[in-house]
Amino acid sequence: MPSLIPSNYKAQDLQAMPGHYIRRLQQIAVAAFMQSTQEHQLTSVQFAALLALRDAPGIDQRSLGNTIAIDASTIGGVVDRLEDRGLIVRALSTTDRRAKLLKLSPQGKKLLAATIPSVLVAQELILAPLEQHERALFMSLMHRLVHREPLS
Repeated sequence: MPSLIPSNYKAQDLQAMPGHYIRRLQQIAVAAFMQSTQEHQLTSVQFAALLALRDAPGIDQRSLGNTIAIDASTIGGVVDRLEDRGLIVRALSTTDRRAKLLKLSPQGKKLLAATIPSVLVAQELILAPLEQHERALFMSLMHRLVHREPLS
């Protein structure tokens, strides 16, 4: 099978590829999150799940995955780990016995509230190199890229 990348591409050509910078920015974002929130021992995905459950208590696992943009195979492990830590509780649905509804436990509510200020510090670290007006533009452009029509 022929390569899709021309043979004359060099490592410095990565500097012209948006995907390279998106990957690097993801690394920076994860590092900032972990640095700022290490005392709470949550991943950014776990934090997103707790926040979503605070705002929509009683949703099912599939809906939680859709809300935080995590695929079905991954959200199961996230939910299992949060439940193992006593941060969420699962209950059977009264309308669909196959569905398990999720909500924050009192411990989950407490940890979420304690984590939010640290997460805000992480967001500031990520955007620190940008001026205030650049931050708004950057966020707007990222929103446009993420919320466009799916690629075909």
